[in-house]
Amino acid sequence: MDDKLPLRLHHHAWTVDDQEATRYFYEDLIGLPLLATWTEVEEILGKERVLCHTFYGMADGSALAFFQFADPEDQKEFTRDRQIVPDTLPRSHVAFKVDQETQEGIQKRLTAVGWKDSFVTDHGYCVSLYVTDPDGLMVEFAVDHPAIEEINAERRETAHADLARWLRGDHTSNNHWRSTEASWG
Repeated sequence: MDDKLPLRLHHHAWTVDDQEATRYFYEDLIGLPLLATWTEVEEILGKERVLCHTFYGMADGSALAFFQFADPEDQKEFTRDRQIVPDTLPRSHVAFKVDQETQEGIQKRLTAVGWKDSFVTDHGYCVSLYVTDPDGLMVEFAVDHPAIEEINAERRETAHADLARWLRGDHTSNNHWRSTEASWG
């Protein structure tokens, strides 16, 4: 196995129905600056398509990217299955590490405008603010536990054994951080 890991997230892309609603959410409420807007004609899946592609920046140089197609049929093709399971958590989300001040600032801005699609979960090893954007993408802003290095070392040491145990049908929790350290955040 090669020891080199990816350097960072480059971007996570999602198709949206309204670029301005997306801009408002990510730039005005979340605080990610709009870095670039590309308006292009590309051949995608054997068809020429006209699209707008926006990028919102993260502190490490990575970005969230969003597509919107000019042709309603193209838009429909690329927005099938928003990956939301009705009345449950979405099947996918993108998560970002933030500090507590940043998480509180995002939560404050969301509350100020009455944004309903958000909640906080204390996982023990981190406290996460989950927010659903205007197009159904779940975005997580996670504040790590102060002892995250110790926690990560513990999980790395038993990762393969924990997976093997799970695959054998033993589904007991190994997250003692949630129950014993729930008040840190």
